[in-house]
Amino acid sequence: MITVTLIILTSLISILAFRDHAMMDKMIFYPPAVRKGEWHRLFTYGFLHADYMHLIFNMFTLYFFGMDIERFCKLQLGESTGALCFIILYLTALPISILPTYFKQKENRNYHGLGASGTVSAVIFAYMLINPMNFMGILFIPVMLPAFLFGIIFMLISISLDKKESGGINHSAHITGGIYGFVYMIIVFLLLAEMNLIDSFLSQIRIDSLSDLFHIGF
Repeated sequence: MITVTLIILTSLISILAFRDHAMMDKMIFYPPAVRKGEWHRLFTYGFLHADYMHLIFNMFTLYFFGMDIERFCKLQLGESTGALCFIILYLTALPISILPTYFKQKENRNYHGLGASGTVSAVIFAYMLINPMNFMGILFIPVMLPAFLFGIIFMLISISLDKKESGGINHSAHITGGIYGFVYMIIVFLLLAEMNLIDSFLSQIRIDSLSDLFHIGF
């Protein structure tokens, strides 16, 4: 499966880079190097991670949501087209999610970035589009929310944290990646399968569905 292959590849590259600083330096996102034509860094940074916890968290999240989106793409578009659709989503989300950071930091010689968080956010938001009423938990908080509400809260928090530039986390990549994953799925399925995922999304979160949800909650 593609998701499993991406997880294995990312894990192997990340672990090798933990031990090989020269390899890390050649692959990490470094805006001044990108300016000089090292465009591969817009992709390779996503196969690197800061440490094992960073790697495990991203790969666990990718497995949970990626398997579902990969399966959906193959089911609706056919095995080969669906596989290609999923691969393109993942790989194009890497440069797109980091572009705002590049334009902001392109003169900053002290800035480095790594991790698959931006492209994983694209996969998560693709999942939210397809399954808006599926429940998702918030990390370390024992509350389960419908996926679309989780997405709204996630975006609001990310925007707030990005403005504060807090935590050393690239919240901009999360925001951009999430929006891209959402839009990518809408456009691709409209063009290739004549499926209106927006209509499907809205029909699933219609008022009576929300009423049933909160009625069950009480």
